[in-house]
Amino acid sequence: MSMIPDLTTTAEQRVVLGNVSWGIYLALVEEAGNPRGRLTYDQGDLEIMSPSLSHERISRLIGRMIEMYTFQKGIEILSSRSTTFKQSRRQQGFEADESYYIQHAAQMQGVSEVDMKIHPPPDLVIEVDISRSSELKMRVFAGLGIEEVWRHDGERLAAFLLKGETYESSAASRALPDFPLERANQLLARRDELGEQDLVRRFVEGM
Repeated sequence: MSMIPDLTTTAEQRVVLGNVSWGIYLALVEEAGNPRGRLTYDQGDLEIMSPSLSHERISRLIGRMIEMYTFQKGIEILSSRSTTFKQSRRQQGFEADESYYIQHAAQMQGVSEVDMKIHPPPDLVIEVDISRSSELKMRVFAGLGIEEVWRHDGERLAAFLLKGETYESSAASRALPDFPLERANQLLARRDELGEQDLVRRFVEGM
């Protein structure tokens, strides 16, 4: 019997469970044979997020824009997508919508399993939060030293940079300083009228 509650739904859904031990979280992470949402763990609090189609479309479109931008600009990246990042010392872990090593791409080349005791966290994490309830996840990102998070709330994409233990909004990216965030927002706002390939093509043509 799976330890994951049934989250079969057509809409984004987040369930937060309290008093969950680190051992149970690790068991759920390893429970690969059972379907589950994305897991976020923070010192006893476990969030299980079941993404909607809209959620996945937004995250993938942002990912494709990043990948086309870095390809066109000759910037090397290493995609870590929804890899499970966890650290036992802090009792925290997460699975992002999209994540990238950029400044640390060369360092992570050839790494097959991430060990946060010796490897750096990703340089950029993408978080789509249509339900606007990402407080727990942002806390975990900060705790694990994620320097930059791009968050889309269903309406707009915004960059947040880590300052101390909290995030502050920023008009520009630190990991990709010249990335056209406003152009990306203009096109993401038209995602229901433009085909995916057309949207990405327009983004590339506007760079």
